[in-house]
Amino acid sequence: MGATQDILKKAEDVSTKRPILEIKDLHKSFGNNHVLNGFNLQLFEGENLVVMGKSGSGKSVMIKCLIGLMEADFGSIEIMNKDIATLNHNELDELRAEIGFLFQGSALYDSMTVRENLEFPLRRHRKTLGNITDTTKLVMEALESVSLVHAMDLMPAELSGGMKRRVALARTLILKPKIILYDEPTSGLDPITAKEIIELMRSIQKQYKTSSLIITHDVDCARVISNRMILLVDGINYAEGVFKELAASKDEKVKAFFK
Repeated sequence: MGATQDILKKAEDVSTKRPILEIKDLHKSFGNNHVLNGFNLQLFEGENLVVMGKSGSGKSVMIKCLIGLMEADFGSIEIMNKDIATLNHNELDELRAEIGFLFQGSALYDSMTVRENLEFPLRRHRKTLGNITDTTKLVMEALESVSLVHAMDLMPAELSGGMKRRVALARTLILKPKIILYDEPTSGLDPITAKEIIELMRSIQKQYKTSSLIITHDVDCARVISNRMILLVDGINYAEGVFKELAASKDEKVKAFFK
């Protein structure tokens, strides 16, 4: 089965699965600036869901509400059947241990080696994971997933942009999350490296059976990686479907994404 047929099949299979993450009627305003106006989203198990929106459309606000860094004005967010508004600080931390987040700028600690960067989340979530005395096996496994075992003792300054993105992804994988949130995963990368990162994301989905929510402006990334797409326009999920359907739309607001 080719890549396109495989993606379409997964999109069809979505209806038979339960949502692992669900946003209902989300509203968020800053004064008179109404950023989210009833946004809805369902992410299903094993799915790659892409959210596209113009700058200032509310993508970052949605992500911050999703991980509990910002409180919504109205609406609900359920992750793995848990309403995040009802969770206390410790419960929210435990939930975050099951959610990987790939930051747009990789967000590696400059003063730490690659190995130390990967060990950091293991220490941070010690209460959830227990005291891991020997981290070598976990670090090696995560670095093998991104083909960077040889870079374990390097500093971030010694890495290329693509390598930094891979290390950041390995740091996310070390906790074996059920959900991965990608924030502009190909931003700032040259076309060849961007393609490598996209292929790596596909490989990780197959290997770890993760559910991924991908925020991107990259149309090529969306075409290759998405099982489904949501277009965020005017604070709502304006259009939803597989890439091929949306790219063929006659709606002017939808067509603007694919020009």
